[in-house]
Amino acid sequence: MVTGPTDRTAAGLARAIRDGEFSPTAVVDAVLERIHERNERTNAFVTVTDDLAREMANEAERAIDEGEPLGPLHGVPVAIKDLDDVEGVRTTSGSLLFEDRVAESDSPFVARLKEAGAIIVGKTNTPEFGLGVTTDNRVAGPTGTPFDPDRVSGGSSGGAGAALADRLVPLAPGSDAGGSVRIPASFCGVYGLKPTQGVIPNVTRPNAFASHTPFSTHGPLARTVGDAALSLDVMAGSHPRDPFSVPKGDEYRDAVDRPIDGMEIAFSPDMGVYPVDPAVREVLEDAVSAFERAGATVDRVDPDLGHDNEAILDAYYTMATVRWGSLLENLRAEGFDPLGEDRDRLRPYLVELIVDAEEPTTREYKRADVVRTHVLDGLVDLFDEYDLLVTATAGTTPFPHDEEPEEIDGVEIEPYRGWVLTQPFNLTGQPAASVPAGFADGLPVGMQIAGQRHDDDAVIAASAALERQRPWHDAYPA
Repeated sequence: MVTGPTDRTAAGLARAIRDGEFSPTAVVDAVLERIHERNERTNAFVTVTDDLAREMANEAERAIDEGEPLGPLHGVPVAIKDLDDVEGVRTTSGSLLFEDRVAESDSPFVARLKEAGAIIVGKTNTPEFGLGVTTDNRVAGPTGTPFDPDRVSGGSSGGAGAALADRLVPLAPGSDAGGSVRIPASFCGVYGLKPTQGVIPNVTRPNAFASHTPFSTHGPLARTVGDAALSLDVMAGSHPRDPFSVPKGDEYRDAVDRPIDGMEIAFSPDMGVYPVDPAVREVLEDAVSAFERAGATVDRVDPDLGHDNEAILDAYYTMATVRWGSLLENLRAEGFDPLGEDRDRLRPYLVELIVDAEEPTTREYKRADVVRTHVLDGLVDLFDEYDLLVTATAGTTPFPHDEEPEEIDGVEIEPYRGWVLTQPFNLTGQPAASVPAGFADGLPVGMQIAGQRHDDDAVIAASAALERQRPWHDAYPA
């Protein structure tokens, strides 16, 4: 079947451009047209960079005409989360305080995408300063999942997930400090990978060490595992200004075709401690058999994380509150008064989260580190016996805007983050992906696949095996 540019994968587009089937300008025109036609439906984009995209497309076309070497993403449209900088484009961070701020330079991974030939078509929506697992702010409003725009797309990379699922763009990397790549992937039916800490450099200033509290990293989001691996190859590699960055190893794309025969997989939908909706469990129980058909062994287990979900979430909040508290100092350094005249310009949720939050003591912080250690030890013990752990990404399906769940399967939960199973891997820095597993009542369900540190290849290989057994590409809205 002949398809147009907006139906192609990133790898397929790059190949079609190299083969002369499409020109970069034709691809960009088609993508921009679809964004302008459909963005109102989900509100995935905050800013659409028409002029920049067409300028970059013209330059990409000139390079082809003059026979210059082409990068792996030459001519491929990419959207950037509105927490990250693109030179000459505004970075609002979802805040009225920065509604008109224009970036003076590219974030390091954005520069790498550009060097690989990618074309920036816009910035995707995020909650204010990325602090949320749903996506809403006072600059652009809420983003919905394309499967039901009245329901949340997840966060904080919710605009990226929605843009991908609605075929507005083939690649849209995000960032993840507590599930912000994996939750939108789950709620939008796309693939999202939080790699091992340090694989993609995260250059944070004024504090270069902020990304350890808890571990946070950028990660690829795409409609296919192959596209995610392709973009990860481009973005990965050490950076002198990120003290946690690591050198790049083998090509991640090679793992996409790697068989998983003999791989041993531990399956625990709830990780032994999290409430999971029965409808989500049913989807996962059906999907996990695909690994066995692909040659892997699957055992049902209950990991020993040393604590219940409330204690793990409390430790996460303690560490995150320390990190979020530094945001106040950063805002003051930029001339804002978050405790005074600028308080009302901040979203109430953010005021509650950082402005009015009680600052943890050093003892509380160190106790959280001990909980973090117990979680790490429990997962390492499991990975001594198994190659991967498979769980739910979220304990629920996408819910209506401003209706955070207060209970799951009769169990009362903390409404803002108590329904996600992603945070343990931000405490440990281990790689974890969310893969489309199926649907419950027409809404997407994500399966989380996690591995030992620096075993990203195994996570990618298993993700690709599931994709081959249970392809999801025809399930997106028309």
